[in-house]
Amino acid sequence: MSNGYGYKTAVSPANTGPAFGGYGYYPQQQPMPMPMPMPTPLPAPVPTPFVAGASTMPPNVPSGSFVTPMGGNVITVPATEESYVENILRLNRGKMATFYMTYENNREWNAKVFRGIIEAAGRDHIIISDPSTGMRYLLLTLNLDYVTFDGPINYEYTFNGVTITNTTPPTNTATAPMGR
Repeated sequence: MSNGYGYKTAVSPANTGPAFGGYGYYPQQQPMPMPMPMPTPLPAPVPTPFVAGASTMPPNVPSGSFVTPMGGNVITVPATEESYVENILRLNRGKMATFYMTYENNREWNAKVFRGIIEAAGRDHIIISDPSTGMRYLLLTLNLDYVTFDGPINYEYTFNGVTITNTTPPTNTATAPMGR
């Protein structure tokens, strides 16, 4: 028996006294169970009239944005590229790279190497193509250990309002004066 909340309210025969295999305890009187309040039904949704030409699909929301709880106003968060593997791989689309992957608890192979041209990279995946076979691979970044490139890597990120790239000269902090 259920009270509507998913909890069973039936009494186990092992807990009902000596008639059902109890331990010799003879209660004088069983207390009356308290009645459970019934949940209040929610109001039925009000149907909205159909308007010709109105879209039933939610609006497209750009990545990094959200919709207010009332379903209106799309508020856009300023988009800034950060130094993540996915962004570095996107900057190097079209380049040949070698991807070293580890697959735990795999009896067949624990580690695997993929070599191919970077086609795309997302938050959780990388798509590469092997030009010698024409095979395309969808790799999960969860399994990625590291990536090697045959040549220079395109790289940039913004730090303290300055865009740092692979061509930005390094600063020598050993000879820089201490902030006085």
